[in-house]
Amino acid sequence: MPFGEIVIGAPGAGKSTYAHGKYQLFSALERPIAIVNLDPANESVPSPCAISISSLITLQDVMHEFGLGPNGAMLYCIEYLEANFDWLVEELGRLHPDTWVVFDLPGQVELSTNHESLKNIIVKLGKHDYRVARCGQSM
Repeated sequence: MPFGEIVIGAPGAGKSTYAHGKYQLFSALERPIAIVNLDPANESVPSPCAISISSLITLQDVMHEFGLGPNGAMLYCIEYLEANFDWLVEELGRLHPDTWVVFDLPGQVELSTNHESLKNIIVKLGKHDYRVARCGQSM
């Protein structure tokens, strides 16, 4: 049963910095760790990502294709990830079972307050036997 954590917080709160610190710590301890970037707007992740939503969909492509602004495109990307959850399960299945998984999420507040897709993705992870803790970052 895989274990890990979900890193949430406002934009600029340090979510990716936290994930990078966790990556450095686990690497120094020679423990398996994987960073999963689920923020389609984050193109400069400081740690190597084992999985990135940009392999599935990018914010820029959605903005260009549908004429959406950044927030609308972000909502679309997360809805697209939810609709294509099997892609994430397949990618996670390639990781070693002992790998600690850090899910680096987007910081848009509306994704965790009044939009269901991100919540549904987290619930689906639990149904696939992922045991994840929530780690919030505040400014």
